[in-house]
Amino acid sequence: MSQELLVNITPMETRVALVENGVPQEIFIERNNKRGLVGNIYKGKVVRVLPGMQAAFIDIGEARTAFLHIDDLLPRKTKLNAMDTGEPDIRKLLHDGQQIAVQVIKDPVGTKGARLSAQLSVASHYLVYMVEGKHLGVSQRIESDEERERLKLMLSTIVDEVIAEEGAKSPLSGGYILRTAADGAEEAELRNTVRFLRRLWQDILQRKISAKAPCCLYEDLPLYKRVLRDMVGTEVEKISVDSREVYDKLTHFGNKFNPDMVRLLEHYPGERPLFYMYAIEEEIAKALQRKVMLKSGGHIVFDQTEAMSTIDVNTGAFVGHRNLEETIYKTNLEAAVVIARQMRIRNLGGIIIIDFIDMHSVEHRRQVLRALEKALARDPVRTTISGVTELGLVQTTRKRTSQSLGQILCEECPTCFGRGYVKSAESMSYEILRDILRVARAYECDSLRVLASAPVIERLTDEDSSQVADLELFINCSIQFRVESLYALEQFDIIPV
Repeated sequence: MSQELLVNITPMETRVALVENGVPQEIFIERNNKRGLVGNIYKGKVVRVLPGMQAAFIDIGEARTAFLHIDDLLPRKTKLNAMDTGEPDIRKLLHDGQQIAVQVIKDPVGTKGARLSAQLSVASHYLVYMVEGKHLGVSQRIESDEERERLKLMLSTIVDEVIAEEGAKSPLSGGYILRTAADGAEEAELRNTVRFLRRLWQDILQRKISAKAPCCLYEDLPLYKRVLRDMVGTEVEKISVDSREVYDKLTHFGNKFNPDMVRLLEHYPGERPLFYMYAIEEEIAKALQRKVMLKSGGHIVFDQTEAMSTIDVNTGAFVGHRNLEETIYKTNLEAAVVIARQMRIRNLGGIIIIDFIDMHSVEHRRQVLRALEKALARDPVRTTISGVTELGLVQTTRKRTSQSLGQILCEECPTCFGRGYVKSAESMSYEILRDILRVARAYECDSLRVLASAPVIERLTDEDSSQVADLELFINCSIQFRVESLYALEQFDIIPV
């Protein structure tokens, strides 16, 4: 499958799109004044230990305190040993005012601070260096058993040789994970990477000793450099960059760390914006909409809440050519592929519930679930399908590390306050009539003036005019109406005159 990376640079933000066979699959946005924190390493200070939650709040110098759970504090081996002797107590490990090195594994979302881990690691194009332990792992996406064994044996030899070269001056241990990009890597490339990562970690250690908490010890690469480190695989054929300055920086970065990437780089000097050329702007607009249309005529509805995301499949205008069951089956099959792609583009994370159209055929249900699994298999973010519930809902989880596309680009609607709907003019009219009665009882006056939006005033002076007249007689007070063009539908004021 042919892949291309598009890098759009402006003074305000960096945007990257992954395109497969001409179709956008993933979109990443990083704003210069709101860079993500994932991967950053901090020297933090414990501000509060919560024994009931087996967690602690850590001050890392950001606006909101970050969250560290005991599962992310202890190495896996230590946790297993602790479980044998009873549940570990976080109060024995952390106390208020303690300084600790932590790494951000999830960006702040909404009112929640960043999620932290005390299991530190630094990454390169080929390897992830884990500070704790001596484990040597290989990415599951490298499928060849022969290649996995070759890489593991070669890495083990390289690590032993590099440690021997460093001698007593650098008694660093640590473990390594070979990333997908290491498939086919040569010995010299891995050796240089191991040396680079160990030098980088020594530099972080030196800063940790001298720095005062809270402070940042290591900041992950900006998005346009992470593209070369994390996203360039064997299927990427071209990386188009629309900024000459950033193109030069990436060329220098590639020559230093991975010369094979440089041949993929291409400066795009065209007058037409890069994202318009590949219809990425249109794709972003679609990803912000609640409803996504299917080619068959059906549609999918996406709803995102703080706790989970829900996805509802509907046949819509698709009536099929054979029978109802076949129509539903084809709609669900098409929806499964579109849902997997939209989850990547929208960067949905956490719990995701999919409500496919009910199917009576067991084989049809199995085929739709298989189509969803196959489509999700290409997602680089860890995604699991928990199966189908008794109600016929498909439960999935997708690892959340950063904000979704909607959370980055949008803010809560000041009119509906995030509900997605507002009260009708009829409801507002009745609410105003009730409130007029309350104000008339609270104040002695001859007249009341109602200020509201045009649709509400129109309702009060037309359909509900008889109720207004009866109310005037009941409270013995005249009621005046005035349209306020700047008022939202749910906004009104009642002023005694």
